Amino acid sequence: MSENLKTIRELADEFKVSKQAVRKRLTDEFRENYVETVDRNGVATLVVTVTGYMLLKQHFSSGSSGNDSEKVSSNVGGNTGNVDTTSDSKQTTDNSYVFKILEQQLAVKDKQIENKDSQISQMQNLLDQQQRLALQDKKLLEEYKSEIKELKSLSIPKQGSEKDDSIPKENSAENRVKEPQNKKWWHFSRRM
Repeated sequence: MSENLKTIRELADEFKVSKQAVRKRLTDEFRENYVETVDRNGVATLVVTVTGYMLLKQHFSSGSSGNDSEKVSSNVGGNTGNVDTTSDSKQTTDNSYVFKILEQQLAVKDKQIENKDSQISQMQNLLDQQQRLALQDKKLLEEYKSEIKELKSLSIPKQGSEKDDSIPKENSAENRVKEPQNKKWWHFSRRM
């Protein structure tokens, strides 16, 4: 409730009038019904309630004609014959004030929703980017694995094939050398 209460200085700034003009409107009756004393930062401060604020706003926004001052004073007194008329205007003023507050709150909420939407879209973009990078990493990893397998197969020949390849080569070279010698010797022995 204390958030809605306004000091004389705040009212003067809002209505763009002097503090003296606001104080002039704070009659004894007005103070009795619409002014409270609150403790702000350890200092007793006079503040105007929401209803008093609306009455002052009505007065300062419509100008200071004699009719307006009569409406405000009759509204403050509360027991005059014009109570029905002023209570209707007060009700209208109350409703319009409430609508203005609700419109302001809606505007703030709309901005918050827009911010959240932009944050969600940014997060979605980051998530998509992260997934694309993860797929690229997976493909690169698979390529590296296949290259490593190829390199291993090229640099380290199979153990069984090395022995098989080297033995026949040696035997075949020996056989070639021995065969002609054997042939020569065999041929030589036959001739004899």
